[in-house]
Order: sequence, then structure tokens, then C-alpha cells
Amino acid sequence: MGGRSSKLKYNQRTGPHQEITVDEAVERIGMGRFQNLVLFATGTCFMADSVQVMLLSILTRKLQSEWEFEDAYISVINSCLFLGASVGTLFLGPLGDRIGRKPILVAAASIISCFGLMTSFITRYEMLYPIIFSVGFGIGGLTVPFDIMAEFLPMEPRGYYLLFIKYYWTAGSMLVPILAYVTLELFYSWRLFAAVCIIPVLLSLVFGVLFVPESPRWLVQRGKKEKALKILRKAAERNGKDPYEVFPIGMVLADEEQEHAEFKELFSPMWKKTVMKLGSLWMLYCFCFFGAIMIVARIFDETDDDNSPDFDYVAIFVSNAAELLGTFSAIMLIDRIGRVKTLVGGFVCAGMSLFILCLSSSVAPRDFLIGMATISRAAMMAVACVVWTVTAELLSTELLATGHSMMNSLARAGAFLSPYVTEEVPFWCVGVIFLGVNFFSASTAASLPETKGVKLGQAVQIEHSKTLEMTKSQELGTDYDRMT
Repeated sequence: MGGRSSKLKYNQRTGPHQEITVDEAVERIGMGRFQNLVLFATGTCFMADSVQVMLLSILTRKLQSEWEFEDAYISVINSCLFLGASVGTLFLGPLGDRIGRKPILVAAASIISCFGLMTSFITRYEMLYPIIFSVGFGIGGLTVPFDIMAEFLPMEPRGYYLLFIKYYWTAGSMLVPILAYVTLELFYSWRLFAAVCIIPVLLSLVFGVLFVPESPRWLVQRGKKEKALKILRKAAERNGKDPYEVFPIGMVLADEEQEHAEFKELFSPMWKKTVMKLGSLWMLYCFCFFGAIMIVARIFDETDDDNSPDFDYVAIFVSNAAELLGTFSAIMLIDRIGRVKTLVGGFVCAGMSLFILCLSSSVAPRDFLIGMATISRAAMMAVACVVWTVTAELLSTELLATGHSMMNSLARAGAFLSPYVTEEVPFWCVGVIFLGVNFFSASTAASLPETKGVKLGQAVQIEHSKTLEMTKSQELGTDYDRMT
């Protein structure tokens, strides 16, 4: 386990050797070129994910003008992506535990590349349903390299780098309107648009194969300690260190327990309230996060005389770029004012800006709408960053894998529902829904225990102990009153 210190053991065949954990090995490696390469490869996976989401928000409207299908079908097509991602997460995640993390990365990127390319060859909109579902299925496996990257980060800079990767998501969001303008406005080809959006996925496949190794912890859990140590030595070498000085001959990796809890343990008396609060936050933030992407595309989509969409690419690009501000704000505020205050402020800001954006969509000047879209997208990205962080800090280590799987499923459910609201409901009603959902989320976030300065997994336990002590003191006070 990560908390054990290295120690000497004796093996009858090889003699005395030093035993260290994977966590201790990572601290010996330190930060350097190796982690930067893994970060880059993992980041391209996040970029590929965001490109596919943004692609649909523009492509579906272009296809609607060409094939003249109803708005309801746009909702179904968008939902297919999130449904596929939900199924992919449930299938590819456990499969990664069986066959390894890296094969899942390769499989996921290959699936997205193949079916994404097929999008450019469709002849009827009905063909999009299975194709987009399959793309979403592949997206469900792109979270795997994130876990590998987290495993190779030393403790001190871990939080910063896990938030920094969100910049890659934003880069993908900013890339799509540029590609859309070039392919749709200059070459007048939505097929070319769909094809070039596969480039980030191909990059994630190439860089993933080149720079993302197999998880050392997964290898150790399956008895492949020598292979795990070989990967760690190579990492040390890439960081400019002597691998055999960092990991001398005779040093071995300690056994790693598979820290995995039963699903029912998430609803034990200690964890039930926190898990339910986190679950609602994940579902509602994803509903609003992806809903904001779609409503911005809808607001800045004007129809020409020939019934073809005329997107305001500059407005969409600027609102997407606002995610940079959101990530930066989260990084700056999370350790200054705390996780809870940052979350509450983010939800309130997102709710108000989305409400104003939707209500004024047909009457306000363009610059004002861009400003509101920018604020809402920045606030939602800040919320996304903090929700990811606070979940990892609140749940104990043995609950984290199971808990994260549950949260991801709820998040996909929220994203699945968002197109049916943003595409088929009047703007004023969408604004009211966003306002209510974000304010409810803010009140839920305000009731979470603060994790700033608290060891991982202990904030809930500390709060639970305080609650038990308070209950016990109240019972003693009641007994005393009865006696007197």
C-alpha cells in the first residue's frame, strides 16, 4: 500500500532486497519529461472527447438543413453519443481491469476513429444513430489514460496537473469552430468537416501507443512485478536519472491490494449522504455543462433564406475559449477559498448567466450574448474541475473506484437528458430550468464537507465522528433533564 515505508526483506533464492510500494517508486522518479509526455498523450484523449461533442452540436444542424428532419431527431442523435459513452464506461472500465489499461486506450481510439470516419459517408440521418452510439462507446474508454497519468504523478503536484489536463479539453472545443469554418464555409463540405475531426483521435492513438505505458499498479496486482519495475526504471531514465541508482539491483515492488469496495458500501451510514450529494452534483453539472454547449450553438445559429444554418463561428469560438478562464479560475481559487466556496460560486454564476443568456437571446445585442455565453461556459468549466477534484478527495481509497464508476454513470445520464431540454424547449423555459438546476446544485455543494487541508478520504469520517459526538451529547443532556 502507498502508506507503507520501504523495508528490507530476505528471499532464500536472491538474498536480502529492499521492498518499496508503487507510490514510493513514483516519488523517487519525481516530475520530469516522462510525466510531461504522458500528460500530452492523455491530453489528446481529452481533446478527442471534446471534439466529438462539439462536432455534433454543429453537424446535426447542418444535416438538418440538408435532409430536413425535425428538431426532435437532433436530440436523439446527441443522446446516442452520451448513451454510448455510458455503456462504454460500464463495459470498457471493467475490461481494463482484466486485460490492462493500455489495450483499452488503443481499442477506444480505434473505435472512435473508424466510426467517426464512417460519419462522413452516411447518406441518411438514420445511419447516425448506431454510428454516433459507437463513437460514444469508444469515448467511454478514453478516461483510462487519465487514471494512468494520475498514478505516475508525485503527491505534491498531483492536484495541479489533474486540473491542468482540462486545458486540452478546451483546446478541442476551440478547434472545432475553426475546422467548421474552414470546411463548411470555404469548402462547403460537412463530410470533410466530419473527417478532419478524426485527426485529434488519431493523435491520441499514436501518442497513447508511444508514450502511455501500462499501469505499474495493475501489473503488480497481477504478479508482473519485474515488468512494472522495468517501466518505472524507464520513466526514471526519461526524467534524466540513473534508473539503477533510483531502483538498485535487488529492489522489488511490494504487493498491491486491489482496493475495491462493494456497491452497497457506498450507502453505509457513514457515506450515504455524501455519495448521494456527489451523485446529484455529477448528474446535474453534466446536464448543465453539455446543455450550455448545445444552447450556445442554438443561439448563435441563424438560418439563411435557403434554410441552411449560418453559424456565428466567432461567438462560438469565444464562448468555448472561456473554458480556459474557468480552468484557470478553479486552479487559482481551489486552494485559496476552498473547494466548497468555489463550487457554490461557480454554480450560482453559471445559473444566473445561462438564465440571462436564454431570456435575452432574441432581443439583446450580439456582444452582450457573447459575454453571457462566455461567463456561463467559464463557470461550468470551473465547476467541472472542482467536482472531479472534490470527489477524489472526499471518497476513501477503497471506495474511490466504485464511487467514480457510479458518478460517471450518473454524469452520462445527465448529459443524455440535456439535448431534450436544449433542443425542444423554448429559450425562456430553458433559462428557468438552468437557473433552478444550478441553484439547487449550489445548495447541495454548500452542504459538502470542506476538503482543503484534509487528508484524502478523511473529511467525511471527521464529520461523521463529530455528528456521533453531538448526538451522544444531546442524548446525555436529555437523560440529565429527565433525571432532574
